[in-house]
Amino acid sequence: MTALPTAFPARRPIRELPDELISQIAAGEVVERPASVVRELVDNALDAGATQVTVRLLAGGVRLILVEDDGSGIPREELPVALRRHATSKIASLQDLEAVGTMGFRGEALAAINSIADMSLLSRTAADEHAWQLDGRTGELKPAARSRGTSVEVRELFYATPARRKFLKTDATELAHCIEAVRRHALVRPDVGFAIWHEGKLVEQWRAAAGDNAHQQRLSDVLGSEFVEQSVAVSYESAARRADGQPAVRVWGVAGIPDAARSRADQQFAYVNGRYVRDKVLTHAARSAYEDVLHGHRQPVYALYVEIDPSRVDVNVHPTKIEVRFRDSREVHQAVRHATENALAIPRFAAGAAIPDTHAGAPTGFSQSNPAFSQQNWAQPAINFIASGSRVSDFEAMWPSRPQPADSDGFAVDAGFSPAPIPAIANGSSDDAVSTGHPILTPLPAGDWPLGRAIAQLQGIYVLAENTHGLVIVDMHAAHERIVYERLKTQMEAGEGASLARQPLLIPATFPASPQEVATAEASAQTLATLGLEITPFSPKTLAVRAVPTSLAQGDAVELARSVLAELALHDASTVIQRAQNELLSTMACHGAVRANRKLTLDEMNALLRQMEATERSDQCNHGRPTWRQVSIRELDALFMRGR
Repeated sequence: MTALPTAFPARRPIRELPDELISQIAAGEVVERPASVVRELVDNALDAGATQVTVRLLAGGVRLILVEDDGSGIPREELPVALRRHATSKIASLQDLEAVGTMGFRGEALAAINSIADMSLLSRTAADEHAWQLDGRTGELKPAARSRGTSVEVRELFYATPARRKFLKTDATELAHCIEAVRRHALVRPDVGFAIWHEGKLVEQWRAAAGDNAHQQRLSDVLGSEFVEQSVAVSYESAARRADGQPAVRVWGVAGIPDAARSRADQQFAYVNGRYVRDKVLTHAARSAYEDVLHGHRQPVYALYVEIDPSRVDVNVHPTKIEVRFRDSREVHQAVRHATENALAIPRFAAGAAIPDTHAGAPTGFSQSNPAFSQQNWAQPAINFIASGSRVSDFEAMWPSRPQPADSDGFAVDAGFSPAPIPAIANGSSDDAVSTGHPILTPLPAGDWPLGRAIAQLQGIYVLAENTHGLVIVDMHAAHERIVYERLKTQMEAGEGASLARQPLLIPATFPASPQEVATAEASAQTLATLGLEITPFSPKTLAVRAVPTSLAQGDAVELARSVLAELALHDASTVIQRAQNELLSTMACHGAVRANRKLTLDEMNALLRQMEATERSDQCNHGRPTWRQVSIRELDALFMRGR
């Protein structure tokens, strides 16, 4: 065993570090790999008003990084100043720092890069007769030939710090990171063209686009047409307004449908005022919007853009500028979540897409040509559906109209729970309307039913229906489960201030708790009561669970308490309440939905289809599984080799 030293080491005097060492320390924060250099230089090019940015690389960027743009350029007298630490044209005062409107602002990038690599600047403004080239190592300034714009050449990255160079990966890996850095810029600036060359070969190119579809075209070019086809449009403006009349928070972009979810979170892009960021608030908000529709641990795909007053967000958090801090994080969280939820709530057949797997275009609202799916009808508690020649009594076998037993929260939990009152059916007489108590609705042709008309039931599990595109296959239990779940959520939201029913435990479940858990339990007693939980201190370091939600009485009380306390400590209380309530309602809906192997009549099948067409998020069940699939006539023809 090594003996501990008995004497203190000799004291070193406090002294100022040399400028070169200071620059290299700063470079360690700003420049992690070649992709960091590419990101910083492209930031500067965009701030200069470039419309075309070209990146040339050798050895994945280790041997050479050359970024060329056609921006405004740098005047001759400012070129030497540009390489000094904390020299920038982006900000000049504290007020500018508190409302940054440019990509760069710290004035560290060029100085940091120059301290660890062989660097040169070549720039020309519109007023110059020719360009000027500055050698970053010697400071020599000489005339050169170039059109308007700037070229920054970085050779032999980390040559001055060889230890850092050993941590780099293979050239292919570093190239991939460089391409990803440019991709992130390209996704937010469709008005700028980007090109990436490696070892003299063009590896990526995205041309500048203009017009209303410019952004959609850029998304398709960068992420692939499949990403756009399997996504829905996101558009949201907060009710609060700024002094200039603009919304306090605006969220737009695209969100991938649940079917497009991936095993990795490698296609999640979030931007704040045009800056790509990795922020926990945005990530959690987007993920929470997918809670009811994603299966297992699948990761959603999205490209979301947040516009907010620059004074309400702090971008001066990290030298890489990839992290931000919001003045009101809850406001941003709610905006992103509601924007994504609203976009995903519209079933794809209601948005005009007949085939989920080849969904074309993003929805802009409800179909105005079909009154059954108008925005007004969608919001009504009574779900409108049409089934020619049928009466309400035809559907009572599936959803009885008798009063349903309810628990203490007012939730119908009977297996025969009716998702919504069923209105009268078309083609009946006025007497029918009087006898049933429902108005008569105008009949619609079968072609206007997105999910078609039922033709058969398969193995007591699937409903087969025919529409204008071909065959529709519906998972009976999954579809009804979503209908029941959405109805329960509507009832819960209608009963404002209601708490979930709870069951006291005969013997309280105690567990050792951290100081944070104890503090959270004491501060959130009212929130816990709303969730049907009673957690009280048993001792200074122990908590006792004295009551749990009735629906979870057979579960692990301690595990439930720990998870809820952890959520309360990390996130907004209202979000935790909603998530917990939805989880309980999902369990109740699963038990209340029609079971497999139950034989349904054609009228009952049609009733299920019409309910699906009027239910939000009916494309997926509560657990994220798809509820229906479309098989087109073309696919059926291919199975039987018709037309060959």
